[in-house]
Amino acid sequence: MTRQTSTMLEKVRYIAVEGPIGAGKTSLAQRLATYLPSAKPVFERPQDNPFLARFYQHPERWALPAQLSFLFQRFEQLAALGREGMGENQCIVADFMLERDPLFARLNLAPDELALYEKIYAAMKPPSLFVPDLVIYLQAPVTALAERVYKRGIDAERRITESYLEKVAKHYADFFFRYEASPLFAVDAAVLNPVDNDDDFKLLVTRLEEMRGYREFFGYAG
Repeated sequence: MTRQTSTMLEKVRYIAVEGPIGAGKTSLAQRLATYLPSAKPVFERPQDNPFLARFYQHPERWALPAQLSFLFQRFEQLAALGREGMGENQCIVADFMLERDPLFARLNLAPDELALYEKIYAAMKPPSLFVPDLVIYLQAPVTALAERVYKRGIDAERRITESYLEKVAKHYADFFFRYEASPLFAVDAAVLNPVDNDDDFKLLVTRLEEMRGYREFFGYAG
């Protein structure tokens, strides 16, 4: 009798879809949550951050309150998941991971603000950090990110510049180059569109189910 091996998507309990602004992480997380049985979607809520629009207008003035607002929001979301518990076969599909917050803090905050933020983060962080079982990292060139941000037409994002997107993309690339806490599945979101293209989405799911390594790249040449 042949023993069947569970696929990656059958084993994971927490999938985080990550990537720079405009990479398509929320849209892909929504589609994955719809596809996977018993999946619980958990999405960040930028519309609930009262400082975000002001940050894009005056980043030096509003970076710290915007950053702390996101930090408290994400801690509350993860704490709520812990209180609610999960069913035996349930999984979480989120468009963020908690480690995103220090990444943006290092990008946006002045040194003294960053020192204060890091003290708050360390005091709030639970002893066992809620670590994803799988991270899907969407990559795309800055020109593609800028075009997608412009097309979705969110008022708070209208002041985002290509130079800022370039810094965000570089911070993500540096972070995931060293990332080892979870299996990492990097996707070339410039040539693949698993959100709107059914064939690309089916191919993505197949590659995830067949994933055996700790780090894999998904592209037409990958």
